[in-house]
Amino acid sequence: MKLFKTAVLALALGNLFSCAVTPHFDPTKRDGSAFISAEQAAERSARVSNVRYELDFDLTGAESFNAISKVSFELADTEGFLTLDLNQAQVKSFSINGNKLYPKYNGSYFEISGKLLNKGENSIEVQFSRKHSTNGEGLHRFVDPVDGKVYLYSHFEPAAAQQMFALFDQPDLKASYQLTVTAPADWQVVSATREQQIEDQGERRRWHFPATAKLSPYNFSMHAGPYRVWEDSRGPYPMRLFARQSVAAQVNPEDWFSYTSAGLKFFDDYFGIAYPFGKYDQLLVPDFLYGAMENAGAITFAEGHFLSSSAMSSDQKQSLAGVIMHEMAHQWFGDLVTMKWWNGLWLNESFASFMGTLALAESTEFKHAWQSFYAKGKQRAYEQDSLVTTHPIEVPVATTANAFDNIDAITYQKGASVLKQLRHLLGEETFRRGVSQYLQTYAWQNATLDDFIASLGQAAGRDLSQWTRDWLYSAGVNNLKTELVCESGKISFFSLTQSAPADLPTLREQKVQVALFQANRRELERTQLQQVTYKGERTRVPALEGLPCPDLVYPNYGDWGFVKVVLNDRSFATAKQALGKVEDPMLRAMLWQSLWDSVNDGQLGLDQYIATALVNAPAEQDEQLSAQIISSLLRSADYLQASVNDGHYSRNALLALSQMSLRKTMESKGQHDLQRSWFEAWIELAYGKDASEHLRQLLEGRASILGLTLDQDLRWAIIARLNRLDAPDSATLIQDELTRDPSDAGQKAAISAEAQRPEAAIKRRWLQKIHLGSEPFPKLRPAMGALYPPEQQLLSQASADERLSQLTEMDKRGPVFMRSYVQLIPTQCSREGIDQLSQVLDSKTNLSSGLRRALLNTRQQEERCLMIRRGLPQG
Repeated sequence: MKLFKTAVLALALGNLFSCAVTPHFDPTKRDGSAFISAEQAAERSARVSNVRYELDFDLTGAESFNAISKVSFELADTEGFLTLDLNQAQVKSFSINGNKLYPKYNGSYFEISGKLLNKGENSIEVQFSRKHSTNGEGLHRFVDPVDGKVYLYSHFEPAAAQQMFALFDQPDLKASYQLTVTAPADWQVVSATREQQIEDQGERRRWHFPATAKLSPYNFSMHAGPYRVWEDSRGPYPMRLFARQSVAAQVNPEDWFSYTSAGLKFFDDYFGIAYPFGKYDQLLVPDFLYGAMENAGAITFAEGHFLSSSAMSSDQKQSLAGVIMHEMAHQWFGDLVTMKWWNGLWLNESFASFMGTLALAESTEFKHAWQSFYAKGKQRAYEQDSLVTTHPIEVPVATTANAFDNIDAITYQKGASVLKQLRHLLGEETFRRGVSQYLQTYAWQNATLDDFIASLGQAAGRDLSQWTRDWLYSAGVNNLKTELVCESGKISFFSLTQSAPADLPTLREQKVQVALFQANRRELERTQLQQVTYKGERTRVPALEGLPCPDLVYPNYGDWGFVKVVLNDRSFATAKQALGKVEDPMLRAMLWQSLWDSVNDGQLGLDQYIATALVNAPAEQDEQLSAQIISSLLRSADYLQASVNDGHYSRNALLALSQMSLRKTMESKGQHDLQRSWFEAWIELAYGKDASEHLRQLLEGRASILGLTLDQDLRWAIIARLNRLDAPDSATLIQDELTRDPSDAGQKAAISAEAQRPEAAIKRRWLQKIHLGSEPFPKLRPAMGALYPPEQQLLSQASADERLSQLTEMDKRGPVFMRSYVQLIPTQCSREGIDQLSQVLDSKTNLSSGLRRALLNTRQQEERCLMIRRGLPQG
């Protein structure tokens, strides 16, 4: 599973959302909702075992479907009640052990008296109909606006299988699934196993699938529709790829199959366990809530992230390959071996993030994958871990409503970084051996964090309990700096000093590489590299004493550790002056990041950072590092836009960034990916009438940039920017472009472009649609993400009170809706805005935990914005 406008926004959102304040649960009594507590799930799994599902679906493409769920299981006792989950269905028939009866059903689950059940073997059959979901959960239905074809796909994590069939919807009740589906004759049907028979029934076909191995409910899936299919047999397992007919031309199956076959070979060898599901299907699906989902043997991908209207750039291919590897790692770690409860979800995601990056670096052309991980994901983790809402990696999960509360950059990227550090600490082969042992021991079962740590500890021959307490049960990120004394040009004393915030005081053990550098006329030369395992407040490093005094010391060279490096004064001065002399792209990336961290920490003015970037960024040729710099410049532009009325500096800086990114675009002719990255940056940074007119000329073909072709994605990006800039007649461009591109992606791009226009009437209209829910959720998502750009503060403030007053009511719509709605939390980059958020936090005490966290994160980001704004030159 993946979670994805800017990094500032991602951090402001913080975590995912529970749909209500977590209530007090009677461990033996559910509350009538679709959610189940950890205690209730444990009680149910203690009584229920050997679960098998026989599922029969009648699919027509209409708004509803018909189905039969037969649930077979063994029951340890007949005391009290047993619940069986099924969400918002129209029940037609219900029988227990062959006896029909009228069920006690509240729209969320059946409550079954033990007196109606047997001790031992039982069978429950439910015949029902249900509307398809339209929000990306359950069995989602999508009608293609291009050709009217209907496509279905399922998504069940964390507990949405109950929106498709009757079951015990919790991860530790693994079961087999035997599926039968009747569907239109031109449809494909895909599930965890490959079909064993297809009956021709004229205009319809009946698909029969063999029973699966034991899977947790959220790992099972079913997908159906007139998908285009590609097949490949180059690897040890048959591979298929599916996509909608209208987007098939945007799919390059060679990339998919090449990366997939390389990954399957890598993981087979690394784990020492053959891929467990026999065939490997991948589906590109619309309206998907996340990046991808690791359904066993039938992985779903959000098509919006992996379709391209022109040849994919290297960065896009890397993203594709990385997500393929992430979901593939889950097939072993998550599907073959599964957590018992949702507190273990972080381990699934952390491990898949770590292993996906490792596979990317070692089995594809993307050898720089760890540099990309550092520049993108790891920085999100550092920032998330520095927020007031930080949390340990391992946290309790009260109910399935809270399963995604802590799924964020700490869960994914910090967790992956911690596993990477543990691999360095234990040794690569020891770590691999421990993982393989864990997978072999718990195959087809559920396991816990303790089981995983015990396997690694056994392989390493050491007790990892203290490491586990420090890294997994304690929140926060440490700082690491060097202390050295130089006498007569030599180091006489050298130590690493570790510090922690007062409220999160844990000091941790890590293994890092300390590098020393000397600056000369042509380069920054590395003179020494020393591995050091440090712990506690201070660790002396005698091996570096007696060496020539360096111009720069970097104590986390190669990015082994999860720690924020604080450069000493001499190193910081060298970093600012010698960026262009650093040959190692990873070190350059880390030095750039140290400068940006200094901006966020208030130690370096944004104006000084921008001055450094304007000098050094144009000379950077590394595509990964350029992307990192561009990301910081886009963040800088957001701060400048929020400060644009403070004086001439912000306007002049925005103009300088706009001109520099355009100049870099033109200078990068012949470097396709680098040129496109800077052109996309220029679109976002374009400022002033001249830039607006240039964009218009490019769109209309009255101007061109050598080496650059405008594909459909770039055309929509330009149209969105012109609308945001309120360029003359830019509103008409939307309708003209929709005629050219009426696709689902085009319709959503049009919504985003319109929502960005600085017109009060547009803002009011879309806000009303959002509050009333008068448009399908997939159409509201792009509007919520685009409605109030940073420079449109007056328009934002005009409806700020309304949006804040609606928070409690919107919160009732649940976590899927609220993950998008929180983008509408008002921001002003002002003390008044901060006070406004504080008042909401103080007065609205019944908000969900996820929404409260988003408010706290937004307020902290507002405080940072105000700090940076006050540090800018005025007048």
